[in-house]
Amino acid sequence: MKLLPLLQRPVLALCLLATAGLAQATIPIEQWQHASGARVSLINSPSLPMLDVQIDFDGGRRRDPATQVGLANATASLLSGGVAAQPGLPALDENQLGEAWADLGAQFGADATLDRFNVSLRTLTEPDLLERAVALAARQLAAPAWPERVWQRDRERLVAALQEAENRPGTQASRAFSTAVFGKHPYGFRSDAKTLRTISVADMRKFYRRHVMSCGAQVSMVGAVDRSTADRIVGRLMAALQPHGCQALPEMPPVLPLTQAVDQRLPFAAAQAQVLIGQPGVPRNDPDFFALFVGNYVLGGGGFVSRLMSEVREQRGLTYGVSSYFVNGRQAGAFQIALTTRPDQATQAVEVVREVVRKFVAEGPTEAELQAAKDYLVNGEALRLDSNRKLLDNVANIAWNDLPLNYLDTWTSEVQRLSTADIQRAFARVLQPDRMVTVVVGGK
Repeated sequence: MKLLPLLQRPVLALCLLATAGLAQATIPIEQWQHASGARVSLINSPSLPMLDVQIDFDGGRRRDPATQVGLANATASLLSGGVAAQPGLPALDENQLGEAWADLGAQFGADATLDRFNVSLRTLTEPDLLERAVALAARQLAAPAWPERVWQRDRERLVAALQEAENRPGTQASRAFSTAVFGKHPYGFRSDAKTLRTISVADMRKFYRRHVMSCGAQVSMVGAVDRSTADRIVGRLMAALQPHGCQALPEMPPVLPLTQAVDQRLPFAAAQAQVLIGQPGVPRNDPDFFALFVGNYVLGGGGFVSRLMSEVREQRGLTYGVSSYFVNGRQAGAFQIALTTRPDQATQAVEVVREVVRKFVAEGPTEAELQAAKDYLVNGEALRLDSNRKLLDNVANIAWNDLPLNYLDTWTSEVQRLSTADIQRAFARVLQPDRMVTVVVGGK
């Protein structure tokens, strides 16, 4: 980019100073409903001449048709393929579009996560640059070119990458684990060469118009703009989407709990066996979110200080690393424990992990473990807010999950208030150690 190299270093330094101050003080989030139907969340941070915008739509990977897994990702990727001609404006191919963004020293991108289809804009707020960046972003939203040639090229690259990945035990383990945990729910879908080859440019156009709509959009903004300016920017961006209409999307099916344990041992010629153990977890709005978050730090999320690491690596030498985590979506994502080990040690490693989980569910953490977890998480909270990007991620998380606007201010107190009994109760409610999926890929 032409402008960014001149600006990156001083802007980054200012960003760290500004957000460090925010992390130690009340972080005011303004929220309102825009006339277009979009809900806007804004942190006015005037200390940096920069604006970050993220727009989230209900068009994530869970909306992929079962026969076209990968459609949301493909649609997001092809948004950068160019823009069509509009009255008074010529068409831009992907190279010309990239150069236009580079000339502005700005960035625009699109992505599809499990639940969300999102677009993002980063620009300086000097009036002329801001105006031109918003205009180009609105144009890209309104009139993607959907070039067939670019999709044919990108699809072949994706297919080749997927086929190469199939030769890795980790890919096989992840696919088997997702299918066993989620069954036919879209959370368990994984794209492959067959599903990608069913996707056409026409399918992308349809998906985009169906899911990227102004009504129901969540717009998160962090930067040196006031509410009036933010509202005007949202108006420009949403006007590009309003012709799509406001069709109601169908309700997603629930993630069903497991009714019995599943144990899959898949042969694979590899030096290390991939082991995944888990089950459906909870959605992000679960009332025990904080208890599960802090408790998981003790169980397997805390690196070398976690129980799993102590029992599986330090005491028995069965792995270089083991971790656990919850994936919290709008619906119940997976609780997963992951490790690699020698194939001949896989059975022993699985039994040790299962015993650690059983004991933790039955007894919870000790007082010392809980206090250590609180100290680490609270002392590291500032690092979760030390850049505009991280701050924007938090604002978008608040908006998407309908969390209280003072969530960032009360985060520390929510962690500090937890007792060992709170965590034990939450884990006993959510985890079923005797009804988990176990997948081992490796060995004969």
